[in-house]
Amino acid sequence: MTDLWITNSSPVITLAKVGQLRLLDELAETILMPDAVAAEILAGPPLDEARVSVSAGWAQRASPIHIPQIVQEWGLGSGETNVLALALERAPATAVLDDASARAAARALNVPLIGTLGIVLRAKLRGLIPSAAKIIEDLRNADLFLDENVVRNALNQINKNPSR
Repeated sequence: MTDLWITNSSPVITLAKVGQLRLLDELAETILMPDAVAAEILAGPPLDEARVSVSAGWAQRASPIHIPQIVQEWGLGSGETNVLALALERAPATAVLDDASARAAARALNVPLIGTLGIVLRAKLRGLIPSAAKIIEDLRNADLFLDENVVRNALNQINKNPSR
C-alpha cells in the first residue's frame, strides 16, 4: 500500500453518506481524484455530502496524461478508467475502488488497491474508529453492497486480536 491514493466515486460517496470521509484523509498521505470522478460526484444531488465536500475542495484533482490501451480494453466506466490510468502514471499509487470489474483490472495491472471495506478495517486496526462493525452496518444502510462472507471473515480477523 502506498501513501498516494487515487479514489473513485463510490468510496467517497458512501463514506461521506455515513460521515466517515475523514478516514481517507487520515489513512492516506495524499488523495488524488481524477477530474472525471469529481465531475461524477458534482453531478449528484445538491445536498449530497460527497458533492458538498468535493465542491469545497476535498481531495486534489488530477487527470491522466494518457489512458493506456490495456486499461481501455477493460471497458470500465470513465471514473474507474481514469483512476487506473492515473495510478499507473503515478506509480506507486493505490487505487481506491469498490467495483468488482475495476478491482479485477487493478489486480491484473498490478496496481495496489483498497476498497471501502478495506478502508474501514484499516481504520479500526489503526485505532481511528471504535467499531468497524458499526460503520459497516452504516455503509450497508447507505446501500453499499458488501459480501456477507467477506465481511464476516474480515471482522473475524480483527476480533482475533483483542488489543484492537
